[in-house]
Amino acid sequence: MPVAGRLSALLLAWILCAVTGSSEAQTPAPESRPCALTNSSCDECLKNVSCLWCEPQKLCTDYPVGNVLPPQSLCPLNDARWGVCWVNFQILIITMSVLAGVIIIGVLVCCCFCCCKCEKVGNKREDARMERQNNMRKARQKERRTEMHLRHDEIRQKYGIAKKNPYSRMDED
Repeated sequence: MPVAGRLSALLLAWILCAVTGSSEAQTPAPESRPCALTNSSCDECLKNVSCLWCEPQKLCTDYPVGNVLPPQSLCPLNDARWGVCWVNFQILIITMSVLAGVIIIGVLVCCCFCCCKCEKVGNKREDARMERQNNMRKARQKERRTEMHLRHDEIRQKYGIAKKNPYSRMDED
């Protein structure tokens, strides 16, 4: 059996042992008390995460998991407590909305900043490439113009047509 095959078999055996061993090592969840039995205080009620404390009635009830927010008939939002006693649902909703808005705006600002920065870098690269191409074109054009002037001068010299000074006086005939 090749070494790679042995290693993969050994790795598979180790993973199987780890999975079966970890499933046996799990501890059972502590039994939760019904919310109606923890009506003594808000702190006592909210030790159980499935409970909701209603402040004016001093009532600990099961959180209505079918709804995201507890219904108004069960407890008004500004009197309902869940998780901690010092934050009501109304403040929790406002705070979470503001935090979500700040996070979304922050992400958008970061994305815009990164996009603009990348675009500027891309534009600089494009501008540099265009500048190089322009310089190469101008150099080729200058070279062709010089060659053309040399050819014209050779032709003039061959046929004895001297290039006259354009600023010479005109002779009167």
